[in-house]
Amino acid sequence: MPKSTSTFAVTAAACPPSLPAPVLPDTGFLRQPQVLVFVPFSKSTLWRRIEARTFPQPLKLSARVTVWRAEDIRSWIARQTLSS
Repeated sequence: MPKSTSTFAVTAAACPPSLPAPVLPDTGFLRQPQVLVFVPFSKSTLWRRIEARTFPQPLKLSARVTVWRAEDIRSWIARQTLSS
């Protein structure tokens, strides 16, 4: 008897369940990887937009820690939705 059913069961069991959609917090700070989850562009484009002042400016918490206010990101997203 073929073992295809057991192979299927192992394959199905190895697939992770679907992850919930990320939620932008109301307040707090976001690091670059967290910001990139919510914006439709790459990190290079993110920094080009920051330089062009078309994206919220980050805050430097220390020499190696850069963050954005969640409120600023939420406001930027809302403005993009309204302008389209």
